[in-house]
Amino acid sequence: MLRRLLITYFIFIFLFGCISRPFASESLSSPDAAELHRIIQPHLPHSLVDNNTPADRSDVSISLNQKEDPVVFSIPGFHSLGCIKCHKGKSLHFKAANKMRRVLAKLKVMKPELKEIPLRQYIIQAWSDSLLAPHQLAHTTFDTIRISPAAILIDDKAYQGATHLHESLHLTQSFVGLANELEAYSLNIISDPRFLLLNFPYFEDVVKTFFITDFSNILNAFYSRPVQEKLNVPQETQWFLAPFNDKQLKQLGQAITEMGPLLDEVSRLNRKYPREIAYLSEQAGNPALLLEIIAANRLIIPDSEIAEETQKKAFDLFDLQMNKKDNTRLGYIINRKKEAFLFIKSELEIKQPATHLILYFKYLKQRFVKQEGEINLNVDQDQDFNSYTLAKIKGIQKMSSYKNLSQIERDGAKKLIEEITFTLKPVINKKPEPIIK
Repeated sequence: MLRRLLITYFIFIFLFGCISRPFASESLSSPDAAELHRIIQPHLPHSLVDNNTPADRSDVSISLNQKEDPVVFSIPGFHSLGCIKCHKGKSLHFKAANKMRRVLAKLKVMKPELKEIPLRQYIIQAWSDSLLAPHQLAHTTFDTIRISPAAILIDDKAYQGATHLHESLHLTQSFVGLANELEAYSLNIISDPRFLLLNFPYFEDVVKTFFITDFSNILNAFYSRPVQEKLNVPQETQWFLAPFNDKQLKQLGQAITEMGPLLDEVSRLNRKYPREIAYLSEQAGNPALLLEIIAANRLIIPDSEIAEETQKKAFDLFDLQMNKKDNTRLGYIINRKKEAFLFIKSELEIKQPATHLILYFKYLKQRFVKQEGEINLNVDQDQDFNSYTLAKIKGIQKMSSYKNLSQIERDGAKKLIEEITFTLKPVINKKPEPIIK
């Protein structure tokens, strides 16, 4: 017992000692980043001949819960790509299974409303392709988590399982879109405030308007720290591992705690209106839209001190931008909020960014909040909305036809397409033709 207490004590001192130092002003020479570089060197992505998945696979079916079906833990190329040189038999499979048990248990504590987490397959993928790009740590496809060996090590050594937690939440989402990442990153910032800086585009304007007015200064200080290009460790991981300002870290943690009810509402609404929120977020080109609408509804918006007539003109400019459908029709993404800010600055000669944000949140409240205080996320079931949904179905169909996809993923894709297609039935007169035969 004494030995356990001593070990726990030293781990506590080490972890909190790492975050108590100020931002580094000199070149990054963190032994943590250097050590992580050394560890992941043998686990960098392999090149494949003609983009063909290795013929040999090492699969083990493992039950994570007695009440649920077994999960297939798979390592394609275990022999041909050399994994067997350093790892024995099924040890990696059971190690991954133990990790997923812990992650899923944590997810269910954080999100008790999630009754089922449909994980059917976990693939350790030692190469990059269309399913797992070189810059991706991991990717959730259809009832499946794909993750690279290097990403597993980074998640263990740096992120404390946040990557696995993030991808596990994606398994439970019923549509595709920007708001899904907002919901998943919300889990990450609750787990560790440092993710608020790494994933700031999803939270920045809410944080700086309602919680930390000098948030931009914290971001600038964080990202001004140099990284070592020679290390095979992602820049964001190096920033994560580098020393943090303890006072600012506590400030971030307090803001996240206060944002808790907003983040819970993000999750609830994203599950109640998944297609609508995906469409609205993409139409606005803004991954933070749902959180911003909730903040406009629940928080006290500061006074802009702008004349009512000028404010109305600003609202008209927001309307002009937010109602455009180029993002959903043409396939490129323009942040309509930022476009509106440019017009407000040039045409109304309002220069202060803080005032732009105040006007924006007032506009969101006027547009999306009903008189009784409920948020209105209904979208007209028009041709554009239906075309957007069908385009997402075609995207899933295209992905499901990728030659290296597993049968479990194909089955999951088919199920997802059927579920999305079912939501179109009330607004499509003829019966949709089968997408996957």
